[in-house]
Amino acid sequence: MSMLLARKVIGFYLEDIETPLGRFINLAITSLVLVSSAIFVIETYPISNNLKEILDGLDIIILSIFAVEYLLRFWCADSKVKYFFSLYSLLDLLAILPFFIGLVNISFIRILRWFRILRLVRFIQKKFLFERISSEDSIIFARILFTLFAIIFIYSGLIYQVEHPVNSDFNTFLDAVYFSVVTMTTVGFGDVTPVSQVGRLLAVLMIMTGVALIPWQVGNLIRQFIKASNQVETLCPTCQLSLHDADAQYCKICGTKLAKSL
Repeated sequence: MSMLLARKVIGFYLEDIETPLGRFINLAITSLVLVSSAIFVIETYPISNNLKEILDGLDIIILSIFAVEYLLRFWCADSKVKYFFSLYSLLDLLAILPFFIGLVNISFIRILRWFRILRLVRFIQKKFLFERISSEDSIIFARILFTLFAIIFIYSGLIYQVEHPVNSDFNTFLDAVYFSVVTMTTVGFGDVTPVSQVGRLLAVLMIMTGVALIPWQVGNLIRQFIKASNQVETLCPTCQLSLHDADAQYCKICGTKLAKSL
């Protein structure tokens, strides 16, 4: 197999979600993102040294796989410069940066691991995680939920990394999640507060994010609920779309005339 053909084949399967092999590769990457995030959450709680060593070893393996994947994507890209500065490439690079500089003792670089969760955006945009959902509204609904989850998850990871070494209020990841939700919703109980300068800066960013983004996303969420409640199950004989507006006479996907049920 020539080098050019190998690049095209590997690049195809790294992006493909239709063939069994492409689905397997992308599902494996998605699973590793979730496992990697779960490992860090578990390590914020008291665990045995043996379990910690196992989790650390697993995390190194996952980082290594991410690094190989990034290098393969870079190698397969037609335009290396364009790919390097693309959004997904930068997110992937942030996710694996600790691996490339792992020999350097820079503790704060562990903060970058939280950007791994943003890798899932690629698969949501492809409808990979929701390929069995036929309704476009349902996919929008899932994206809104993921956006809210990702924002809270990332901020919680960042504030935990910054505050845990110097603040007893942030003992576990759940403490950081509690602070993030309370801060981003601008409730502000004040029972948990950051003490470091970076932690306070993050709190300000959380509030700004909450004020600017969360009402917009929640508003979209409510609109999707209302829209979904106004839909009825009417199967399109051509494209098999099952949900349509109550007053729809034609399928919104393919334009086929719908047979109204009595």
